[in-house]
Amino acid sequence: MAGARASAPGKVILFGEHAVVYGEPAIAVALSLRTEVTIREGGDQHRVNGAPMTPYHHAFIKDAVEGLWKGGGPLDIRTDSRVPSASGLGSSAALSVATTACLLQMLGQFGEERCAREAYAAEVSAQKARGSPTDTSTVTHGRAVLVDREKGPGFLWDIARGERRWFLHHVEMPPLTLVIGNSMQRGRTSEEVAKVGRFVKKTGFAREVIRDLGKITREAVELIQDREKLALGVKMDEAHDLLTILGVSTPKLNDMCAAAREHAYGAKLTGSGGGGSMIALTDTPEPCAKAIAKKGGVPIVVQLGGAGVSASSL
Repeated sequence: MAGARASAPGKVILFGEHAVVYGEPAIAVALSLRTEVTIREGGDQHRVNGAPMTPYHHAFIKDAVEGLWKGGGPLDIRTDSRVPSASGLGSSAALSVATTACLLQMLGQFGEERCAREAYAAEVSAQKARGSPTDTSTVTHGRAVLVDREKGPGFLWDIARGERRWFLHHVEMPPLTLVIGNSMQRGRTSEEVAKVGRFVKKTGFAREVIRDLGKITREAVELIQDREKLALGVKMDEAHDLLTILGVSTPKLNDMCAAAREHAYGAKLTGSGGGGSMIALTDTPEPCAKAIAKKGGVPIVVQLGGAGVSASSL
């Protein structure tokens, strides 16, 4: 019986949420938190963790299977994730990438770029949204990734969808400590992306905010390379304020960021918002984590730059 096992990391977006959808750059970094998927051929129908695969419960897995396993027999799919769901930490991307990697491994077609492309296609289908390939490419490649509208140093691959085209680049990430604060409020990427889309379509002011987010991201690339933590923290605070203007933050995320800043260089929401998580850049993670917990968040201390997707045959 053929089968494969794959593992993929979660991620945080340091800069560029939402703006990346409109051609601005973004920086995302892989985490040590990971999702593992094991797939074996066999059974009477496709099953996920023992239950029949359905569009409602298993959208990301289903779209990956339908995109790659055309004409194949039933699959028994098992998942084990350490990435909190709907938290802005790339749980869906990790699941899509790990599932895609398994299927490609079983087909004898596994490769990093192919995995990134197929996983992004599955995510777009599942979310029915305008999202960028930031999450899936970061989760696939690991370490740190810059997404931009033009090809530059460290180029990995480019992905196009409609009139949009994104260029993915490897970024050297110095040792940095983040405290993630999970608000335990579920955020839905498709809803937040659509909300920002309506705002951008209606007002020039929103488009200016998007451009300002892009400017901050470009400045942050240089600060990361120069290891300027203090200035990087200031940029995180500025980015959070702009994302709040776009309407994707929440009172709880704002409170958690404010509390964390007492022990951090800076703090901001990460991901699509509407709930999910915030991040704080700090050299003193314990008091920062305690401050986040006092505001009702669940803190996780992480080191940035985890390994990307891996796959092996069973």
